Amino acid sequence: MFVMATQLSRREFAASLAIGTLGCERSARPPNVLFVASDDLTSTLGCYGHPLVQSPNIDGLAARGVRFDNAYCQFPFCGPSRASLLTGMRPDTSGVVTNAMVDFRQRHPDVVTLPQLFKNNGWNSMRVGKIFHMGVPGGVGSMAHQDPPSWDVSISPPGDENESVGPGGDPNPNLRHGLKMQWVQTADASGQADTNAADTALELLQASANEPFFLGLGFVRPHTPFVAPSSFYDLYPLRDIDLVFNPADDLDDIPAPAKNLRPFLWEHMGMSEENQRLALRGYYASVSFMDHQFGRVLDELERLGIADRTIVLFFGDHGWHLGEHTHWQKMSLMEESVKAPLIISAPGSRGNGQASSALVEFVDFYPTLAQLCGLELPGHLEGTSLAPLLDDPSSTVKAAAFSQVQWEDRIFGRTVRTARYRYIHWEGDGGGEELYDHSSDPREFTNLANLPGNSETLGEMRRILERGPTGTEC
Repeated sequence: MFVMATQLSRREFAASLAIGTLGCERSARPPNVLFVASDDLTSTLGCYGHPLVQSPNIDGLAARGVRFDNAYCQFPFCGPSRASLLTGMRPDTSGVVTNAMVDFRQRHPDVVTLPQLFKNNGWNSMRVGKIFHMGVPGGVGSMAHQDPPSWDVSISPPGDENESVGPGGDPNPNLRHGLKMQWVQTADASGQADTNAADTALELLQASANEPFFLGLGFVRPHTPFVAPSSFYDLYPLRDIDLVFNPADDLDDIPAPAKNLRPFLWEHMGMSEENQRLALRGYYASVSFMDHQFGRVLDELERLGIADRTIVLFFGDHGWHLGEHTHWQKMSLMEESVKAPLIISAPGSRGNGQASSALVEFVDFYPTLAQLCGLELPGHLEGTSLAPLLDDPSSTVKAAAFSQVQWEDRIFGRTVRTARYRYIHWEGDGGGEELYDHSSDPREFTNLANLPGNSETLGEMRRILERGPTGTEC
């Protein structure tokens, strides 16, 4: 990569600022960034306490970084979530509130994205796989929506997806690909998008080991179809897979617009208990397969001798229901849909190896990485740097996290999560409210909004949501 002298001086300046944070020896070279997204990944990981799922490579990253236990996306849908976290703007500002229109540059033609900030300051900005929105499975391998101004190198590896060959099942044949809970066991990992993405990432790391880089690596698993080699399915015998418990009256106090948002995702998508177990097995196998490919990339950082100067940020782009409240997949405003895994490993940070229970948001990724690398923060950012939490995971940076959703210009929902409560406000289809006390009801089974004795708490949560993020930072 050829770098102009003015860019090189910015890199040297950035390195001098980053030294204190990363604990590196004084050097003209700033840290690298490995920015890794997993599609539709909820907290089904060993490091988050899942009793069954095997994720040794992600768990290893958590052991040497900071695991965030309360990280919330701003919109539980791929396109809006990624547009938000990559621009550093909330969905109302970015203008991306659907997967049908994901071009944030229609409203903000000159906005500098997170990878573009690094590119503009002399890092080699590279993308492999799904970083900005990419339809799965139909868009896998496509270059659409990947925002050329953000990258020096931009690659969309192909994948066999639902055309993969092997034993499988399809419990929702009437749904389109990408929504149906189709699962496929392949003989090996060849032909899969995540295998190809890891292969390409290894090549780019080898070619870029001697220059600062920002590498966005996007895995498409565990997004449906659940395609993984049989060896990963073998990790999860059906007899070991338990279904989620839901009270018989669980849906009675949930407002109509919540259930009408995508009604086919409720009532277990019509799946029998056997098919629910098969779907869970496919999801778990896909998570372990993705973890394996991620591990290959982490190992290459070590082999190349650059792990100690590479910040790794790993996340799921939003949460994903696995039968909670009889709901599957995303697009709800309950805890399982808006909370997702986040791990940040910044070499030299004093909090490495610890977990943080602080409320954080995906819109915080941008200012965090910019600060860690000594880059000036653009004025448009709406998040808060998490750098203080990397040195002191017991501290806090904000008092609330905000998420939103909408559907067909008909249903609109907003939620705020504080340390104790979740409040949800719905408009459309009759509207409604939800209030959950996480100190006594972490699964959000009892909607307190319509029960006596909660008017004071309800009023305060309404005010917090109405005020919005301004004023909730600590």
